[in-house]
Amino acid sequence: MAEPILELTDLRKSFGALKATDGVSLTLLPGEIHALIGPNGAGKSTLIKQIVGEIRPDSGTVRFMGQGIDALDVAARARLGLARSFQVSQVIPDFTVLQNVMLAVMGAQGRVFRFLRPALRDPGLTEPAAQHLEAAGLAGREGVKAAALSHGERRKLEIAMALALQPRAFLLDEPMAGMGLEGAQQLTTLLSDLRAKAPILLVEHDMDAVFALADRISVLVYGRLIATGTVAEIRANPEVQRSYLGEEA
Repeated sequence: MAEPILELTDLRKSFGALKATDGVSLTLLPGEIHALIGPNGAGKSTLIKQIVGEIRPDSGTVRFMGQGIDALDVAARARLGLARSFQVSQVIPDFTVLQNVMLAVMGAQGRVFRFLRPALRDPGLTEPAAQHLEAAGLAGREGVKAAALSHGERRKLEIAMALALQPRAFLLDEPMAGMGLEGAQQLTTLLSDLRAKAPILLVEHDMDAVFALADRISVLVYGRLIATGTVAEIRANPEVQRSYLGEEA
């Protein structure tokens, strides 16, 4: 088996008597989509925050690309290539689609943003930004202001901005939220293609998308992983059916 890109070992985090993360261990392998599912309040957001460095676990370890990253802050983890999409960088509504991605490219290159007008003529910014927009399905929308985008297009813009960071892994937190059927189907196709660039840890409530995308699924209930397996294994797991999936299995 390939070495994990991301490896969590026995992560624990309590807030008073509440065990938000109760001995969670999981891996994200090269080229895979690993879905993390569970009911509201299961601890999924707390777990993601521990991975990116917003919250420090009480115990346990996080390894990324074979390196222990527990001592690193959010920015340092992002520089290593750990991209939390949809919260990587706030979209600026009055900037165009291209300008938003150019800012992300500038950040990835370590360049200080001063004057946008000269930057618009810099092929070192415009060309990679256009490439990321094409990969995210927004070719032809470069000149549109972000405020004019549909909900689904904004999700695509956020993915393009994440791609600008040249990530080694994506953490996607409920990307289908607020999507209609057509938008969810388009984003499902995009995420399936995205795994070729970097593996994805996907937190999602849309089970149609999860079952269509995931190579493996982990189920988190009250801070504890109750199962990890393939789609077929999770569908057939009696404890998962009782705790979360119910008729959706």
